[in-house]
Amino acid sequence: MSKQISIIIPALNEAPFIQKLLSLLLENASAENIAEIIVVDGGSTDETPKLVSAFTHEKIRLLNSEKGRAKQMNFGAKHATGDILYFLHADSFPPKNFDQLIINEVEKGHAAGCFRMQFDSNHWWLQLAGWLTQFNWRACRGGDQSQFITKSLFYEIGGYDENYIIYEDNILINELFARKQFVVINKPLQTSARCYKKHGVWKLQYLYWTIYVKKWFGASAQDLHDYYKKHVNVKT
Repeated sequence: MSKQISIIIPALNEAPFIQKLLSLLLENASAENIAEIIVVDGGSTDETPKLVSAFTHEKIRLLNSEKGRAKQMNFGAKHATGDILYFLHADSFPPKNFDQLIINEVEKGHAAGCFRMQFDSNHWWLQLAGWLTQFNWRACRGGDQSQFITKSLFYEIGGYDENYIIYEDNILINELFARKQFVVINKPLQTSARCYKKHGVWKLQYLYWTIYVKKWFGASAQDLHDYYKKHVNVKT
């Protein structure tokens, strides 16, 4: 039997996106390649759980866990039956045949990777940032590009570090780059620029760069979270 993918989507108040994403996943993949689509809700107060439950497709599962993207993704992984885990943000939409593209890479011996990314924005900087993600450079990586990884490698690494409320994607990616286990699939995944639209492109980009530099100089998980909460002014 060929390898199967378990898609894991951490969600918290994602009502504007979740239906579109689930529909796209069902339309853009071959049923035999997908073990299940697991939406892990972290306590949404909007209609996210209701919208997910409205899908009667046998492969869509709704789970509930503690809030925190790392915790939610690890929880989903524990319930996954597929050979490959595919972590996907609720506002990121992978390309057609994404499932086969992932399986092809795993069969070539690439145990982890992502897609190149494009924002749903015409802002020149976001267009450039998206264009740069086609290159397999550590500095161009992030969770919005999605993350596929074999289940065996995921557990060898220890999963996502739940100490990190933010930056958890980058911690895992660092481990993958250290093992030289990362490939970029040169097909565009489209992701929402909603945070940039809300806070301003340059303000948010500066924030992300500052977090990256802080971590480089040894900031703790709590330091990064405190900085993020203070400057973005959101509840995480």
